Order: sequence, then C-alpha cells, then structure tokens
Amino acid sequence: MEERTEIQDLGEFGLIDFLTRNIEIQNASTILGVGDDAAIIDHFGKQTVVSTDLLVEGVHFDLMYTPLKHLGYKSVAVNLSDIYAMNATPTQITMSLAFSNRFSLEALNEFYEGVYAACEKYGVDLVGGDTSNSLKGFIISVTAIGEVTPDTFVKRSTAQKGDLICVSGDLGGAFLGLTLLEREKKIFLESPDVKPDLENETYIIGRQLKPEARKDIVEFLEQENITPTAMMDISDGLSSDILHIAKQSNLGVILYEEKIPIAQESREAALKFGLDPTAAALSGGEDYELLFTMKQEDYDKIVLNEQISVVGYMTDISEGAHIITKGGNKFKLVAQGWNAFKQE
Repeated sequence: MEERTEIQDLGEFGLIDFLTRNIEIQNASTILGVGDDAAIIDHFGKQTVVSTDLLVEGVHFDLMYTPLKHLGYKSVAVNLSDIYAMNATPTQITMSLAFSNRFSLEALNEFYEGVYAACEKYGVDLVGGDTSNSLKGFIISVTAIGEVTPDTFVKRSTAQKGDLICVSGDLGGAFLGLTLLEREKKIFLESPDVKPDLENETYIIGRQLKPEARKDIVEFLEQENITPTAMMDISDGLSSDILHIAKQSNLGVILYEEKIPIAQESREAALKFGLDPTAAALSGGEDYELLFTMKQEDYDKIVLNEQISVVGYMTDISEGAHIITKGGNKFKLVAQGWNAFKQE
C-alpha cells in the first residue's frame, strides 16, 4: 500500500514549505521568490507581460485519465504559451491550488513534480501562490509573468491585408487524444473489467496530456529578425482563433484546407474514429501551437522551417472569412471551437 500523508498533518505553511523546498532561482529578474509576503521582480528596463489561467476539475481536466504529474506540467505549459503568443519570454509563475481532502501530500507532490519539470524546461521561476481547501475537486490557478523588449510585443489586432497566415507544428492531435481518452473512460465506466485500449496512440494522447509551449518558434522568429504582425496561441481551434485575429484586425481571411498541417498519426486516428481530420484541426483546440500573421516579404526566411506552415492570407473585411477545400470549393469559416460555457 502506498504511503498517504494527510495535508492537515502539515498545515498550510508546512505544506508550502514542503512543496517549495528545492526551488532554485533561474532568472536575474527574480529578486525575491517564495517565502515572504510577496515576490519581487525587476525586469531591468523590459516591459512586463502577465497572463492568468484557471483550470477546474471536471471542466478543463478529468483525473480519471490525467496523471497528476502531466497535469502539473500542462498547467504551466499552457500558461507560458500565452506569454510566447505575445512574442515575449516567460520568467516567473505563481501557482495557486484548491483541493479537497481526497488529495494526499503524495498526490500534490506528484503534481508539483510536473510543475517543476515545466519550470525547468522553460527556464521560469515559481515565485509564489496560495493553497486552499476546496469542498470538492481540484482547482488550479496559474499566473505567468514575462518580459519583452519595449514595444516589441505582438497583439491580435495588428494584422494587415495581404499578410500570410502561419501556424506552428500540427493541429487536431490534442482533440483526437481527448476523444480517445473520453471513449475509453465511457467504456470503463460501463464495464470496469475491460482494460482500456489506447491502441498505441501515444502521439495524440501526448498532444492532449502533455502539450508544449512553442518557445522554439519565438526564438526562431527573433533569430530571423521576423516580427509577426499579429499572433495568438491556438487553444480553441484554428477557425475560431483566426477569426479572433480577423475580427480584432478588421480583416477577412482565406484559409486553404490542403495547407493545414495535420500529423499522419492524427489523420489516421481521425479516420479510425470516423472524424474528419480537417474538422479536428479547425475546431478541436488545445493544440497550443502559435498562430501568427506576417508580411509576405518575410516568406523566404521561414520557407525552410518545417515547424511553420503558411495556411492562408488576410484579405479585405468585405471578403469575409472562407476556407478553400481540397476540391476547390469555398466555404464560410465558422467558429466551432471549444467553449468552456457550453452546456452539455
């Protein structure tokens, strides 16, 4: 039997001391981290970028198939993705948790192992947070803080007519991973003796349970001296996210179905589940890839980067938003992305 330590045996300060006992500061901007009334950060003439995410059990994640270590990692990575989406560098996070008494110290420790693994991978410092009791379930709030050279941040509202629309990586995998996990959960609930069959779908399951933030893309753009004209990360699906950029930039959109990057593993899984791979890429969400627009003259700089695909271009607002299918038909682009407030 695994050891189980009740949280109440430590008390809140004991818990915080335990979970933050091995923090090593990685950023010069972190003047004072965990252990005082507040953290102190000095970005030495840079502008500060701040973003917060809330993750609620039963809405954003399901502990039936999400290992706590993966959840810790993902809760950091998806928040850092928002900082990269501003063309900035994340430097610190705060992490607040509320949990019921079904969580032991060992369980929280496992969650924090994932948190620290992500902090180490992305070079950010955990500088504070809070813990509280929750009547039921697990609630996670992460605030990410980053820095950017003054006025080099990139907004959603600054795309220009004629700009190329680019995405990093590939799309649809996270949604397909979720589809598979949800299907196996349903089978398990109906017949607990049936062993889950994840069908060697390690790629799509990894895309759902352990997404990465695209630090590499932001570094590449800087190296190549490319400043995107607009940028955001893809959390709700390509169609609804490009429509955000179009709406805020007062422009239209043309996407080409054949240009949308979909991994072979995702394509095969979609067909196996009876789903359209393009629909998964357009409406799936949770890929945490970067979606950005850039000037046409920068095209030659990205053409050799296999991690960046040009999927369309921005047009005049009067042309609306459309996708051109592989068969050459033109369809109106609609936002069918993930909606946290949708009633089941």
